[in-house]
Order: sequence, then C-alpha cells, then structure tokens
Amino acid sequence: MADQPTLQFLGAAGTVTGSMHLVTAGGSRVLLDCGLYQGLKDLRQRNWGTRLVDPGTVRAIVMSHAHIDHSGYLPLVVQQGFRGPIYCTAATADILGVVLPDAAHLQEEDAERANRHGYTRHRPALPLYTSADAAAALKLLQTRRYETAFPVAPGITALYRRAGHIMGSATIELSLAGPPPSTLVFTGDLGRYDRPILLDPEPVPAADVLLLESTYGDRAHPAGDDQELARIVNDTAKRGGALLIPAFAVDRTQELLWMLRRLEDQKRIPVLPVYVDSPMANAVTGIYEKHPEEFDADMRAEARTGDPLETRRCTMVSSTEESKKLNGVRGPVIIISSSGMASGGRILHHLALRLPDPRTTVLLVGYQAAGTRGRTLQDGGKTVRIFGQEVTIAARVESLHGLSGHADRDEIVRWLGGFTRPPKVTYLVHGEGESAKSLAAYLTQKLRWTVKVAADGETVPLRV
Repeated sequence: MADQPTLQFLGAAGTVTGSMHLVTAGGSRVLLDCGLYQGLKDLRQRNWGTRLVDPGTVRAIVMSHAHIDHSGYLPLVVQQGFRGPIYCTAATADILGVVLPDAAHLQEEDAERANRHGYTRHRPALPLYTSADAAAALKLLQTRRYETAFPVAPGITALYRRAGHIMGSATIELSLAGPPPSTLVFTGDLGRYDRPILLDPEPVPAADVLLLESTYGDRAHPAGDDQELARIVNDTAKRGGALLIPAFAVDRTQELLWMLRRLEDQKRIPVLPVYVDSPMANAVTGIYEKHPEEFDADMRAEARTGDPLETRRCTMVSSTEESKKLNGVRGPVIIISSSGMASGGRILHHLALRLPDPRTTVLLVGYQAAGTRGRTLQDGGKTVRIFGQEVTIAARVESLHGLSGHADRDEIVRWLGGFTRPPKVTYLVHGEGESAKSLAAYLTQKLRWTVKVAADGETVPLRV
C-alpha cells in the first residue's frame, strides 16, 4: 500500500557504527540518529558516498545520544541541504556542542596533515565536512524533555526515556497515527544497570516494532572492574611505566575518573599523577556537572561533598603545548586521552611515543570496532600504523570489558522484561554479525519473540 509506513536501515546494520534509520510515514521522512561510520576502511568510505537520498526532504531528525557513531554525520546532511529540526535531550545538545566542532576540527586537521606529509591519494585531501558545517548543524538543535511526547511530523510523535548509556542518552518511542496506529521503539545504545554516575535504563511498556542494539548480544560482561583496574594501575606503577588509556571523551573518561578517585580513597592504588589530555573530555566533564538531574543517588550525594570526577593529582590538559610537554613526563603516570578506539585525537601522539616501551601499559576500556587501531592492539598486533608510519608495539595491552557502556546480553534481557507484551517484530542493529545472530537466536529461544537481524539498506514495514 502506498501509505504503508516503512523503516529503512541506512547504517549500523551488520556493524556497530554509522547509526542511521529512516522512517517514512504519512508523506513525511524522519531520521532516527545520524551517525558517522568509523573503523574499517570500507565502512569509512561510505561516509563519502550517498548514504541518504535527498536530505533536504527529511522533515526532522530525532537523536538518541551524542556519540559520533550516532551523531557525527549531522554536519554532512546539513551541508547536503537538510534544514529541519534536530531533536535531542538537553544534555545531548550540550555534548553535541562540544563533539561536533571537535569532529569537524579533526577532519580538517587530518586533511591538512595528509597534504603536508603526502600520505594521500587525493590532491588535495579535503575534510569530510568543516567547522562551519558543524556550526550550522548545531543551530538546528531543539531540546525536549524525557517522558513528554512531542510532535516531529504530521501524524508522528516521539517520546524520550532514559537509556543509561551516556549522559543525555535516550530510547525513542515513535508513535505513528493510524489507521491502525503503530509504535516503533528504538533503543539507540542501551546502557547498563547499577553503574556509577547515571540512572539506570528506564523500561518501555510496549512497541509494535522494536529496533534493538546488539553490540554485546553474544556475551555477559565480567564482574570486578574495580579489582582489575586496581591490579593494572599497581602493576604499571611497580614497573615505573605510563598507563595510557584511550577513552571516549563522553562518559568513559568521567567513569574512569570516578573509579580512580574511589580506589585512591580506599588506598587500593597509589596516588599517581593523572593527566586528562582531551579538551573535549574536559569540556564534557563540565557538562556532566551541569546536569545533576541525570545523576543516580550515589553520584548526587558525592557531588554535594566534593568532586568525584577528579583524582587527587589530576591535571586537565588543554593546550597543544601542554600536551606536548607530556612527552617528557616519566612514569609512573596515567594519561587518559581520546579517542576511545584510537581512531584519532591526541592519544595517537602518546601511543606513537610510548608503544615501543615495554614499561608502558595500554588499557582499552570500551568496544574496539573492527578496523580501528584499538582493535589492532586488542588482537595482539605487533605493529600499528600511526601518522603514516608503522609503530612497534612492545607495550602491554589490557582490556576492561566490564567498563562498557553497552548492556550485555543479560542486561538486554532484563530491560526487555519491562515490556507488557512482545513486540510484533524485533530488528537487531548496532552489532557485528556474530553478536547479532547470537542474540537473535537467544531471544527467539528464551522469550519466543520474533527477532530478525537487520540487513544493510533493507526497508521493512512498520505496520505488521
């Protein structure tokens, strides 16, 4: 039928990156998320092609949260003609005000470096988008509250609930007018239970179609994050080395600071100099302090008596000159810097300098997508390419899988327990192939739900 509402998977189908889903209903086109592809070269190259046909005809964009793989394509669709509202929570808007200009700056910086050093096949290398494009996208942001329905297009309303993934993250309930009416729920990135700082994911009572992330759909996170972190810090300190932590500027850096401060207070680790070498992370930490409504009870109590997001010898590094001075700092020392998958940012300079030193420890504290330098480190690579050069990896590499901000399989099932009735169909997105297939089989067997793995570019009906 011509008026049949549809959903098309334009990203994060069969992969964990590039989240973008197009809803067409009642003559309107609405986008859920607008993320940048990261990781494998084949995926990154998709950013340069046509991902969304006629962006200027899209009525609105509804954002789940501010991570670049969910938001980093916004400047490009604006460059291509989109002029509608971009809806998000207040905290997400504040974080986007930091991460989008930073992403544009990195694009411009990478192009300039490639041209200067000649490691590009394009003459000249150009950025995917510019700082002006990022600024134009930010002007289109419109904030909305949790638990309050708002119109996004004729016959389409949206509702946000807390997702518990990062500050400002939300699940999206999209209600489509009938006949018959239909409800689509999109998890974005679903967070975890009983984690520091943020409130738990909020349950959703019902959906006709569920769009569910599956990043860790094939496993359960190990317990004992604090014990492992204490062991790694103590071990590195004894060897007199540097502990390099590539960490996402949003949420992961703040959670690490919270955990390190608590371990210091409990005298389970020595009080070491900690450098947060990420202007974006430092800005986001300030945004966290601006939004206490997002905090759980423990964080609120600790915030009233001190600064739980700062260790005892913590230095927030801002300028490039200050960052360069860290090259001369000898261990034991902890350096936290973005990006979390070592795909860009200041962490690359620290890795290039310190990876050949066997006293160095690199601690990976989040998902490492295929094709990223973080994945190369995690998989035991002997060298990694940084700034056009092969760098020898003599450092120890450790991983803390339990620090992930993504729900594992058991936490996903716990969240699904909030539904009063099964969705008519559940589509799995934001997961690599084996993870999504494993979760589909598990949910089909355990819950007896109809579960399908979303296919890249596939279009499915929203009235089922």
